[in-house]
Amino acid sequence: MMWVPSALISLLAGFYASLATVLDRLGVISRDRLTSTVELAWPRVITGFAIMSKQTADIAMVGWVLGPTAVAGLAFANAYWMVGKFISIGLAGGTVALVSQNYGGGESERASVVVKQSLWVAVMLAVPLVLAFWFFPTQLIGLIGGDSDAIAFGALYLALVAPALFFEFLNMIASRTYAGVGDTFTPMVIRAGGAVLNIVLSAVLIFGYGMGVAGAAIGTTVSIAAIFMVLFWGMTGRSYFGRGASPVPVTLSGPQFDRQLTAQLLKISTPLMARRAAEGVVLFPLLAIAAVFGPVVVAAVEVGRRVRDLVNSFSWGFSIASSTLVGQQLGAGDEVDAAAYGREIIQLSFVVYLVVAAVVFLLAEPISRIFVDDPAHVTQTTIFVQIAAVSVIALGVDGSATGALRGAGDTTVPFVATLVGLYLIALPIAATGTVTQLGVAALYIAFLAETAVPMVINLWRFNSDRWKEVSRSYRPAVDD
Repeated sequence: MMWVPSALISLLAGFYASLATVLDRLGVISRDRLTSTVELAWPRVITGFAIMSKQTADIAMVGWVLGPTAVAGLAFANAYWMVGKFISIGLAGGTVALVSQNYGGGESERASVVVKQSLWVAVMLAVPLVLAFWFFPTQLIGLIGGDSDAIAFGALYLALVAPALFFEFLNMIASRTYAGVGDTFTPMVIRAGGAVLNIVLSAVLIFGYGMGVAGAAIGTTVSIAAIFMVLFWGMTGRSYFGRGASPVPVTLSGPQFDRQLTAQLLKISTPLMARRAAEGVVLFPLLAIAAVFGPVVVAAVEVGRRVRDLVNSFSWGFSIASSTLVGQQLGAGDEVDAAAYGREIIQLSFVVYLVVAAVVFLLAEPISRIFVDDPAHVTQTTIFVQIAAVSVIALGVDGSATGALRGAGDTTVPFVATLVGLYLIALPIAATGTVTQLGVAALYIAFLAETAVPMVINLWRFNSDRWKEVSRSYRPAVDD
């Protein structure tokens, strides 16, 4: 029976070789850079798909049992959760930039200090958010508005999922640390396993014990805590059956902070955290606008965003590969190769997302039926899924461009790009729907604008080559 997996491996290898040849001849990405990119990207793609799948599964299961009002409640709660998660992603972006550049420049001890101080900063940022979500969930959800039942569902979910945010901050730093040293496989296995655990727990608690929204929240909290316990085994330098030990281990001995590295971490991470926070905060007015049209529209918006986040899993891989490879090449002093990696990964992401977006667009209606069954609800949800499919092309390209800039430590322009796209363009467009005949159609246009505008700005920044100058102040050679 061993011939079956061998035949499958041979088939996949042949397909990959043919694909690599086509992409190389078309000038999308060279074979060597494609191999380096895929080695880093595929575990992150699977990780992203697993994590986004479990969040999407929670929405679907709650929708099956309790309907669109409960889904709207989860949308309100997830808006707060995502603000916290996005801040952790921003901090972790500074971590991967400094770890990749220092590790790529042969300064493993400095990279280790970067990780330690990132974890301490993560704790300081996470604790106030956890306390606020735990003690004031109803007040926070009520600020958005909407149906009273939706507010009750949202408050329950937010309170029960609050402790998970603490562990998510630490997990994000750990995952980006592994990415910075070129190991995306280890966090993939752990985080994907945690996502499977989440889906199983949520299903048992929702369907088996009838716990509804509470079951979804408990499943999420338990699984994220489990990921933390497993992930930090390797972060302390211990291996998982002979592999996966971090080469920049975290210990309580030695320096926990370095003034210069701390300044660099905050300088890089602050714009990233602000950018990510801006991406999260904008959900509140957008959901408030959607709530004007009722819980069905709020639920449809949430489904559209979840589907887009799920499809955007490819960007998890391309973005982190771009950050790591660009950062490592810059750390080694090779600006030409760094630029080539960034440019070709951007081109690859565009090609991939054209194909993926087309598939999702064509399958929008059956995808919508996974979440809702009422014909009127299916129609509204299908439109949002189709809009999400189109908008994800720009989101994917922007992720790769931002990844390259992040690898260089150039994070201010992506922050400004996000502000412009979300607050100066998308939000005003969405608001016009409440005072003009555009109505819900204004939300469709806003969906497209919020990804297209940042993409254009970040591509312009990458093509300007200014990020190379920015990176020179962060490289290890500066200290020599």
